[in-house]
Amino acid sequence: MRIIRDFHYVTEADRGASAAIGNFDGVHLGHRSVIDIARKAGDAINAPLGILTFEPHPREYFAPDAPPFRLMGPEARAHRLEKLGVERLYELNFNAALSALTPEGFARTVLSDGLGLRHVVVGADFCFGKGRAGTAADLEAFGAEMGFGVTIARLLEGDAGQVSSTAIRRALSEGEPKSAANMLGHWHRIEGPVIGGEQRGRELGYPTANMSIAGLHPPKFGVYAVLVDVLDGPHKGTYHGAASLGVRPMFNGEVANLETFIFDFSGDLYGTDLSVGLVEYLRPEETFDSLELFIAQMDADCLRARQILAAL
Repeated sequence: MRIIRDFHYVTEADRGASAAIGNFDGVHLGHRSVIDIARKAGDAINAPLGILTFEPHPREYFAPDAPPFRLMGPEARAHRLEKLGVERLYELNFNAALSALTPEGFARTVLSDGLGLRHVVVGADFCFGKGRAGTAADLEAFGAEMGFGVTIARLLEGDAGQVSSTAIRRALSEGEPKSAANMLGHWHRIEGPVIGGEQRGRELGYPTANMSIAGLHPPKFGVYAVLVDVLDGPHKGTYHGAASLGVRPMFNGEVANLETFIFDFSGDLYGTDLSVGLVEYLRPEETFDSLELFIAQMDADCLRARQILAAL
């Protein structure tokens, strides 16, 4: 998959895609439905499959001090999209100039002249251009004028209603990773490098791989049964584990992070990229009257997590 970040400088080989447009936060089943439509449209005209998205997320650009809301960072999104067979990822820099384009200006300058898209697919609720003034129907009209096809995809409904990033965030906030997974089509994953910690887990017999969740929507704090993919290095592979997500109240922590204990594992993971999938919420964060009680609870957590993961 090729990643293109500037629509002003696009090689001829990277033009002419059939592209789905959106933020694709989480790459959930609704997103995948739109991507599949773009794939089929591209197959019909012999065009590569593309995704047009923005970085930073426009919501981050307009409200930089708002609480974190993203389900995944750009690297995790690119990783997921590549797995789905995307050939061109147009990850455009969302800035003042881009945000100031009128709907017609966006369609002509970016989609037609800049990227030379042959077909675009958007959801029925798609809005674009300055002030989000353009609608999916407007885009359809611009496409007819400028020479690219447009498909407006209906919004996907799941068992609990419309599949959306907002609904997935709500499920994660309520400690329901299975409900989130039903909308995502995969376990919700936190991805990133293993960072240095305070080594307390190692001293307690539970060495953990620590990861930052900065910039991401925080799922409900507590302990989870998890699936762990080590993405690179000599220990690359898939493992089972238990993870604590939160601020470590037992040790007066203040900054939330993810601490993962990988079952039956021995090795150095510092600097390695992990992808940790939240499978089941086990319990909230707690404080204990002694380290002995704390260790006994971790023993129980790991036993339960092993049972849950063995049944997958």
